[in-house]
Amino acid sequence: MSTPDWAEWHAEHERTLADPHGFLAVTSLNFLDATPRRFPDAPGEWATGPSGPFVVLQSGESLTLDGVELTGRHEFGVLPERGGVFPVSGDAVIEVARRGGFDVVRPRHPSNPLRVEFHGTPTYAFSGKWQLNGRFVAYETPRDVTVGAAVEGLEHVYSSPGVVEFEALGTPLSLTVFNGRTAGSFFALFTDETSGVTTYAANRSLAIDPPAANGTVTLDFNRATNLPCAYTDFATCPLPPAGNRLPVAVEAGEKIPYERVA
Repeated sequence: MSTPDWAEWHAEHERTLADPHGFLAVTSLNFLDATPRRFPDAPGEWATGPSGPFVVLQSGESLTLDGVELTGRHEFGVLPERGGVFPVSGDAVIEVARRGGFDVVRPRHPSNPLRVEFHGTPTYAFSGKWQLNGRFVAYETPRDVTVGAAVEGLEHVYSSPGVVEFEALGTPLSLTVFNGRTAGSFFALFTDETSGVTTYAANRSLAIDPPAANGTVTLDFNRATNLPCAYTDFATCPLPPAGNRLPVAVEAGEKIPYERVA
């Protein structure tokens, strides 16, 4: 990836972040239990039980899901971990999801000031020295890895197919990786010596393309990105595995968002 390619990639990344119903539009994070509750930024009374989350909509209230208007009581069914649905309410969507074993409701309003006032994320300048070669080393069988979360008391479990070994600034390093969005790809959650100084303290994420036949991969730390918790307290982002705390300063990728600078 060259400087112009990186600039185009990052511009698209920020457009996605600032989507009208993206994470910058989230106005609250609500953990459901058996007691029906009403939230100021979503219609209906919400609760969850053995059959999954449900909403009870009063007269004059409705949601739309997959083009179908919902009224009265609607059950969303048992949701898979990291799954969810997005019924529509006016110009907002009401995310109903399962995170860390809990059912949550997370309204997303395009008019949220965090989204409206967003003007980009500071980054390090693109540098070819942070495009590193590595090698994927697969486990005999994938391993479940439990990590913490940005929300205290919450945990996430990810399946890890193996580790990526590489060298940076003369130091041999490795990262536990998880399965990525596309077949054969990975992502790594990590911190480094810049974390809490120039980059967000809790985590950054690095997408890694599928390895070549001989296991080689490219780690382009220019594409190290913040997770949503870097911008909003209404995110349940996973934290890096303990072994992914790199003892070098990765001066590449996204920095602490303007919104988090004191």
